[in-house]
Amino acid sequence: MHRMSLEDATALAEAVLKGQGFSHDQTRVLTQAVIAGQRDECHSHGLYRLLNCASTLAADKVVADAKPQVYDQAPGIIRVDAGGGFSQLAFEAGLPVLATKAREQGIAALAINHCVHFSALWVEIEAITDLGLVGLACNPSHAWVAPAGGSRPLLGTNPLAFGWPRPAGKTPFVFDFATSAIARGDIELHHRENKPLPKGWGIDRAGQPSQDPAAVLDGAMLTFGGHKGSALATMIELIAGPLIGDLTSVESLVHDNGAGASPYHGELILAMDPARFLGVNADHYMANAETLFSSIIDQGARLPSQRRYEARERTRKEGIAISEALYQELVKLM
Repeated sequence: MHRMSLEDATALAEAVLKGQGFSHDQTRVLTQAVIAGQRDECHSHGLYRLLNCASTLAADKVVADAKPQVYDQAPGIIRVDAGGGFSQLAFEAGLPVLATKAREQGIAALAINHCVHFSALWVEIEAITDLGLVGLACNPSHAWVAPAGGSRPLLGTNPLAFGWPRPAGKTPFVFDFATSAIARGDIELHHRENKPLPKGWGIDRAGQPSQDPAAVLDGAMLTFGGHKGSALATMIELIAGPLIGDLTSVESLVHDNGAGASPYHGELILAMDPARFLGVNADHYMANAETLFSSIIDQGARLPSQRRYEARERTRKEGIAISEALYQELVKLM
């Protein structure tokens, strides 16, 4: 394993992205995203993702110097055209207006169009909870997942993320999960490491259950929870695809045309202001939420993202570790 500090990891990511030709602003936000993933030990969304950034650019499927355009769509809707760039800069451009609209009206939506996407949604959700707002985000991906009862890829991994702000000194309540049984990146990592998959993650090209990551990558992933995950994935296809005037996961894969690049689609983000919803009762009902969280913990259960927050504190002190093979791959891209 190759160990390094977060500062050295940041410098490595910046050097890779600049070396590949990404603009200053795109490099800045992409670095923040992959370092956040690595810092929280979400390895499938950490430094490993720099390989996808480079290959997506090499395939001419992302605009390295894209500058997002912000549009005031409606009283409760902000739209940002990412211009074919990665989603992070578009989110950064739209967040201030999203927050303002949410505080004015209680709820607002941010629609990001024409973006390339690879990152975890909890990074964006935490930016929303840091402002004292409740957040929800979702997006399609590539058609890698079979619907419940089906045998061919149709849906994306279609993540859904939610965040609830908490008092100072307490980490927000955040969850972020794919509606597939596992994230695509985790199957890719199993393939790189020649490790078999757990049962229930995917099927081969003939529609048969498989624990071979290569066969699943060539076949189809499965949804979590059978028909329940399949229904949620379909909902996300609709509200973060046709509803915002963007691509479904099938259309994203057609756009890719065999390049193997990161998905190209849209993203829907909602922000809600508890103060606007609750008025003078805000403190009372936010305290009720804390009672709920305490009741969960008192049973010995864990809140979502607790493992991430523990990893965050650990890596801030101890740094991070990636495989020597991955490190050497990244160095070659600088």
